Amino acid sequence: MSDSKFVTSGINTVMGVNDGTRDKTIQPDLANPQWDKRATLTYLGATIAQVAAMTGLLWGMDLAFGSLNPTALPQGAVTAIACGFFAFVTLRSRLFSLLDNTRNSGRYTSLQRPGWAPPPLAFPIVWMSIAVLRVVSAYLVWSALGQTFLCLPLILYVAHLSLGDTWNTIFTVEGRLGAAVPMVMVGPLLSVAVVTFSYFQTVSLAGWIILPSLVWLAIATALCISLWRLNGQEPLYPVISA
Repeated sequence: MSDSKFVTSGINTVMGVNDGTRDKTIQPDLANPQWDKRATLTYLGATIAQVAAMTGLLWGMDLAFGSLNPTALPQGAVTAIACGFFAFVTLRSRLFSLLDNTRNSGRYTSLQRPGWAPPPLAFPIVWMSIAVLRVVSAYLVWSALGQTFLCLPLILYVAHLSLGDTWNTIFTVEGRLGAAVPMVMVGPLLSVAVVTFSYFQTVSLAGWIILPSLVWLAIATALCISLWRLNGQEPLYPVISA
């Protein structure tokens, strides 16, 4: 295996990208487009369920930490456990989603892209960098709030992750380029703006550290709109399949 392929494989493994998955593209009936209400309710219900499950996980971590005796643990163990937890939540939030959240670069490579679009390999590299910043910022918030997991800034954070997973299903898995546009705006982009503001209110350093995530998602939103414009401009809502 060449060095470039080895690096690509390693990054994809960490980020959970699987290019060998079966195509699950939804083929919309554009001749007679009808709103797919069932799909919309499924997205909504799955997102709410994921937020609830991940909020419950935060509560469970508080219970688990409450039963620990920090003085009996090796130095740095509490920090390592907390950072490990935030890394798991950040990289594998889709495990709590009821939707198919396969990460697959095939969708992006199959589309007509604007000239300024980043190459496919850039995405897992950028997202891996963003993940590190998310973990560090979440840890700082956790520390500033008395080592509490179940707090408003971190609940907002897991809600942001859940909305991102739902968007991934809509765009990457099902290929609904139209529905992905408003979803990325009111989902990942708006929620990360709220999270960033909340982090700044809690501890300014955490806000600065997670700020690149907001910048990147603003770029990703512009790219999502461009992909929609260049690839048919289907309706901006889920359409019943043909």
